[in-house]
Amino acid sequence: MSYPVENLFRRPVELIPAAASLASCAALWLHADLFMVTPTSAALATTGLISHAAWRAQQGINIVRFQRNLKRLPLYVLRSEHIPWSPRELFLGMGFAWDQRHTQRLYLARHPEHRHLRARNGLYERARAYERSHPDALLSRWLSCPSRFNPVAPLPPLGGDPAIHGVELQERPVWMDISERVGHMLVLGTTRVGKTRFAELVITQDIRRGDVVIVFDPKGDVALLRRMYAEARRAGRGDQFYLFHLGYPEISARYNPVASFSKITEVATRTANQLPGEGQSAAFKEFVWRFVNVMARAMAALGLKPSYEAIYANAVDIDELCIKYFRFWLERAHPGWEAQLPAMIDDEQKKQIASQARKSGRSAYALELLTLIREQGWHDPIADGLGSVLANDRSYFEKLVSSLYPLLEKLTTGKVSELLSPDYDDPCDARPIFDWNRIIDQGGIVYVGLDSLSDFEVAGAVGNAMFGDLTSTAGRRYKHGAAYGQSGSAPKRKISIHADEFNELIGDEFVPLLNKSGGADYQVTVYTQTWSDVEARTGSAAKAAQIAGNLNNLVMLRVKNVETAEILTDQLPRIEIASVTPESGAIDGGEPDQFREFSSNSNDRITLREVPMLQPSDLMQLPKGQAFALIEGGRLLKIRMPLASDEHDEVMPENLQAMCADMQRRYQHYVTQIEQTSDGNMRADQLTEGSGSDFGP
Repeated sequence: MSYPVENLFRRPVELIPAAASLASCAALWLHADLFMVTPTSAALATTGLISHAAWRAQQGINIVRFQRNLKRLPLYVLRSEHIPWSPRELFLGMGFAWDQRHTQRLYLARHPEHRHLRARNGLYERARAYERSHPDALLSRWLSCPSRFNPVAPLPPLGGDPAIHGVELQERPVWMDISERVGHMLVLGTTRVGKTRFAELVITQDIRRGDVVIVFDPKGDVALLRRMYAEARRAGRGDQFYLFHLGYPEISARYNPVASFSKITEVATRTANQLPGEGQSAAFKEFVWRFVNVMARAMAALGLKPSYEAIYANAVDIDELCIKYFRFWLERAHPGWEAQLPAMIDDEQKKQIASQARKSGRSAYALELLTLIREQGWHDPIADGLGSVLANDRSYFEKLVSSLYPLLEKLTTGKVSELLSPDYDDPCDARPIFDWNRIIDQGGIVYVGLDSLSDFEVAGAVGNAMFGDLTSTAGRRYKHGAAYGQSGSAPKRKISIHADEFNELIGDEFVPLLNKSGGADYQVTVYTQTWSDVEARTGSAAKAAQIAGNLNNLVMLRVKNVETAEILTDQLPRIEIASVTPESGAIDGGEPDQFREFSSNSNDRITLREVPMLQPSDLMQLPKGQAFALIEGGRLLKIRMPLASDEHDEVMPENLQAMCADMQRRYQHYVTQIEQTSDGNMRADQLTEGSGSDFGP
């Protein structure tokens, strides 16, 4: 029989008829003579009674289990090797599809008359009060025991409301179609509620699936780093693991953010994009872009690999770069130019040039070459650009591009310079040098620790530069096909990018990375605490909305402000829930010929009202490790994610120092190869993995 309103919060009265049927069955066989039935009739009656008892007992037990489930908050822990994975689906945890029934049950669970069925009821609070007042008592030890036979066992330190997940008994493994990953995913949750643990779950599966995995971690979470390293070794991909960490430069791989490009203008774009571009700053940003572009074109023509250190050195003294390029170009395009120089520039002109050099702060020899080029009417795009820089007074021009120097100072100071501007010709430095094309070709796993707690400005600049390079790589894969950057024998791999605290990393290049990289097999997962962080970083609600519009899958853990919670709740439909209102009344008889003194009636009125499927407050009360997921075009799931256990994990390094020692041993064979080679001038990038980079056209 179906009832208009499901009520699992009542007493399990079905157990009474179940017990009565069993008692009748026992009486039938113990005192068969009283019932005067044949053995056949007794057997049929017994079958019917037992069936009835089982049916009603199951109904009652379901109610008991449901009410008990409202109070339970079990820890979900899995050994890493037991985490499920599939080449076609992504495992999200244990859970169920949330629908109208669960909203109805949660509404009833929070009704005052059902408070005794909640986890933190009056009996639970009295048990905790007794433990505090009698810490050494035998009863206190039993009350604090997390046994299933203890009705007031203490809840795990997960916080939140257990009833949100307890409204469903039948939880199952929750999977997401892997084809939806190219739509990208947003993970929201406040501090210490499980964002990084969810990242570990997804990253573990990506590594086992054979994807290229790139993880940006601004904080430098040691547990995440150790987990990635262990999973890479477990999957047999330990030699593909690269660590880039600003906080541990002695074991970090090296990376040049501006060395790999398909168009030389990308060098200027990646550098200038990190400067403010609003208001009056926009004009100065354009000056910087042109200045860096001129230098990058000259360096590429001279066969020099662009780097932040080289850009900074040439920006401080561009005269030297001008002289090198002028001589290189003139010797190639106008042989014998040096013989014409004394004839074209007499002593009087030299004095004028020397005076001009002193006033402008420029090199006299560079101005002499510029004078020769202009008087001869010779033209070259790069030489003309360098000449326009030399024609400006040095102090005046430095004011125009002054915003460039603080940025380059951040990226070329101390050990950071060794990581971002690697010396490819140093045979004694065994640290690998990588670029994204080589990582994709090798199927690499890269952990990028930016150490933002120590220096958030440098962390943001490096993260932006890497994202810009990844966006450029996606553009090349679009133009040349998804196999670009991969050898013919290598399998075509997905590129899984994970950005923790991504509000610290986003810039103008992040929008095209999300908007257009799906066809390049990029699948981006970003993690942040609140959406307000993204709006504050971008400086515009419209830009933040543009980013959100490209994140098609949403996982939301516990959040702490309504605006963030409404990102999920505003996408859900409104549903109807039923409420029961008891009504009763009495009426006097009133008529003298009637024998009744009064009449009474009582009934329950069922009313329907429209409510949101989820309230923002529901998301603010989630326990740690639990989340709602809106995936696959509006499919709402309630999940609890497993925590990976490190216990007895042979491949997990005991601590960061052990991992560092293991990685240093990994790098040591490069030094050994260099020492054993007979050619002492062998380039380091010939012996280090992933050291090649594109010079551009």
